[in-house]
Amino acid sequence: MKLLRYGEVGSERPSLLDADGTIRDLSAYVADIAGTVLHPASLDMLSKLDPKSLPAVSRSPRIGACVAGTGKFICIGLNYSDHAAETGATVPPEPIIFMKASSAIVGPDDDVLIPRGSVKTDWEVELGVVIGKTAKYVSEADALDYVAGYCVSHDVSERAFQAERQGQWTKGKSCDTFGPIGPWLVTKDEVADPQNIKMWLTVNGKTMQNGSTKTMVYGVAYLVSYLSQFMSLHPGDIISTGTPPGVGLGMKPPVFLKAGDVVELGIEGLGQQKQTFKADE
Repeated sequence: MKLLRYGEVGSERPSLLDADGTIRDLSAYVADIAGTVLHPASLDMLSKLDPKSLPAVSRSPRIGACVAGTGKFICIGLNYSDHAAETGATVPPEPIIFMKASSAIVGPDDDVLIPRGSVKTDWEVELGVVIGKTAKYVSEADALDYVAGYCVSHDVSERAFQAERQGQWTKGKSCDTFGPIGPWLVTKDEVADPQNIKMWLTVNGKTMQNGSTKTMVYGVAYLVSYLSQFMSLHPGDIISTGTPPGVGLGMKPPVFLKAGDVVELGIEGLGQQKQTFKADE
């Protein structure tokens, strides 16, 4: 299934995308795409519905973040060998973990605000992993049992905030609107191999990133298991798993985003996003 949420900010309604690309409202069955709705039993119930029996959304509405109620937005740094190389970093012996504030989450086509004082706002297309049931001390062999599905995640970053000011990476990753998610939560049964998916990103029509999850250092199953050794993962938590090469920081000279720039990005089978970058007044 492809699950999504549509409507104005704060009033999104749960829905699914049928085989013809029509949005079908799920409000009669679930309150939102969140919490226990992401549990395997609930997803199984939804999968048995006849999409044609659900109300069609005839207009073209705003699409919100594909998951609501996210408690933790966990990101993995330098998780692509070719991306680590372009930034001059070495592949870490264990995953680099940092948190992105859940308040950064927005819809896939919402405007992204360049924060006051920013001089190095950058782009990163990433595979997002959405947790479906509570995971604690899980093995790598069982880890995918705890995944509800996958989505496109745009880990927008302010590099000066991230690396040139004191402290950890979080403040360069958590600015308002720095976490576009969606358009869809694609349930894991539709993704044959999360370690073999193409991904891309363009800025003003020019291809910047053109990679694959094949070059991921630590795969999805490993990451879910690894993280669960340190913290419980709850339904709706998102893991953004790192980015392939082609970020602005890695270019010579570096290139960063400015007001008016348009970024488009997508992942094979998971949909695509489009954002206009604007100054945060």
